[in-house]
Amino acid sequence: MIKVNVSVNINKPHQEIFAYIANFENNPKWQGGMLEATFTSDGPLQKGSTYEQVATFLGKKIYTTFEVIQFEKDHLIKINSVKSSFPITVTRLVEPTAEGTKVSAIVEGDASKFFKVAKGLLKVMVKHSVTSDYKRLKKLMEN
Repeated sequence: MIKVNVSVNINKPHQEIFAYIANFENNPKWQGGMLEATFTSDGPLQKGSTYEQVATFLGKKIYTTFEVIQFEKDHLIKINSVKSSFPITVTRLVEPTAEGTKVSAIVEGDASKFFKVAKGLLKVMVKHSVTSDYKRLKKLMEN
């Protein structure tokens, strides 16, 4: 099991940031390796909403179905893979600050059945990937 925490400060209102990152169909625009993400449930976004995504990591395609397991509008969204070769839970937190918004991600997963990479190395690779994604999100949102 790996657990990665990443935070970034973005000079935009927290409601705008939350609306963007809670729309999972935006994921390919700011997450490296993300090929597509499509909602499979009708709106509005809430606990129980679902979406599917296709991503690549270490040269392998990962097909995942996610379910929203916790939702607090403009503050928190937590998703869990319900069908995937890489079981994962992702929490995205958005908090207003004096300078704009603090965006945090907590990524927890178990890739032992999918990737034959040492756990320590895999954690470093996931941390690098998630950190790069959130730097990309900051640049996208501030431009």
